Amino acid sequence: MVRAVRGAIQVGADTREEIWEASARLIREIMHVNRLDERRLVSILFSMTDDLFAGNPATGLRESGFSQTPLFCVQEARVAGAMPRVIRVLVTFRARWRQRPAAVYLDGARALRSDLVEP
Repeated sequence: MVRAVRGAIQVGADTREEIWEASARLIREIMHVNRLDERRLVSILFSMTDDLFAGNPATGLRESGFSQTPLFCVQEARVAGAMPRVIRVLVTFRARWRQRPAAVYLDGARALRSDLVEP
């Protein structure tokens, strides 16, 4: 069975290092919470708000050792009043029977989906 899980993180500043670190941290936490390893991943799709352009989270994740998973990154639509400096992710994976995906929203991005995160 194939499932998908979402997550997001707010980046402190538009630098390659912060974008790469934040995206890797987000993916590590999603994998930890959902008990995943790279062999079960189908693909990872990143999106970034238009104020982040110093680095590509997919490139950063590949540099950190993800070698088997297809990765892709897109820019989000520009929306008035949107939270700045946000990386969102959609991770598709092969699930164990009845495994329910647990979304992960870190740092300031917790405000995006307070219904899905614990305090």
